[in-house]
Amino acid sequence: MAGLSYREAGVDIDAGEALVRRIQRLADRTRRAEVLAGVGGFASLVALGGRFRDPVLVAGTDGVGTKLKLAWTWDRHDSVGQDLVAMCVNDVVVTGAEPLFFLDYFACGRLDLTVAERVVAGIAQACAEVGCALVGGETAEMPDIYAPGEYDLAGFAVGVVERDSVIDGNRVEPGDVLLGLAASGPHANGFSLIRRVLARAGLGSDPVRDEAVRFDGVPLREALMRPTRLYVRAVREALAKFPEEIKAIAHITGGGITENLPRVLPQGCNAEVDLGAWRRPELFWWLQETGEIAEEEMRRVFNCGVGMVLVVSPEWAGWVTEALVSAGEVVWGIGRIVAGEGEARVHYLGAPRR
Repeated sequence: MAGLSYREAGVDIDAGEALVRRIQRLADRTRRAEVLAGVGGFASLVALGGRFRDPVLVAGTDGVGTKLKLAWTWDRHDSVGQDLVAMCVNDVVVTGAEPLFFLDYFACGRLDLTVAERVVAGIAQACAEVGCALVGGETAEMPDIYAPGEYDLAGFAVGVVERDSVIDGNRVEPGDVLLGLAASGPHANGFSLIRRVLARAGLGSDPVRDEAVRFDGVPLREALMRPTRLYVRAVREALAKFPEEIKAIAHITGGGITENLPRVLPQGCNAEVDLGAWRRPELFWWLQETGEIAEEEMRRVFNCGVGMVLVVSPEWAGWVTEALVSAGEVVWGIGRIVAGEGEARVHYLGAPRR
């Protein structure tokens, strides 16, 4: 009887080592001066140096969720890496922090080098776009956990901010203005519901049929797989110009504006959001109508076109808007802060606009 080997058990050590070599090249493009040791060792080393007076580290972690099921089915592996990075660094930047470094976790049943490299290339590109170093990660082959062609992703971002520059929402007060930044699509939220809508519509399995369904001129698959927008550079540029005038920032992820905006508001402050202040993209209307999803549920599951909200002093709202637009963002004034009692809540005014 022949002896057993790890390869026969489903784990290819040689493939894993080959992926590390490929990742090393990708990671080198994201290197920052603070990185002392990155990909390849047992742990990564990052020095803060003397650039900060009173540094506070800020950490965030997230994944891509069931959007990955569409990536597997549609062979769309190039964009989910940006989803992973964006979900983490967008959470970090809302505190006013500068993302420093990022690590990823890639788990699969059997390692496909081509697919894994496409995913990690997207991670590295997104890190480079926000100035965040990709310093390491972990690749795990687990043949009895994941089916062939399946993988999972998780990410971990660490940033730094001066203690006296932390944005915590404590200075928010009635009269402050809400600025909404446009989303690129559903980002990486709500895809368990989205996949149910696709099934109801008989879509998702036939590329020809899917190509014929378009939203604002964009084919269905492209519209759904657009990666989560990276807001880091634009927000940090605005903060550099208006550090006191931007009082709170909310990343609109799962839970929508309804659940996420109150997380950055102090007690005694509620938010009034004008649903007619921006045009809700066609994709969200299609999801709502095809899935017969209640309006309240839409607002609690999806970003509905707004991926980040800034709370700004009213007299400076125009200047902050100009800074964000100059940095490439589409910005709307979507409401204001009003007095309330107890825990913060969001109240909606008007109706969403097509």
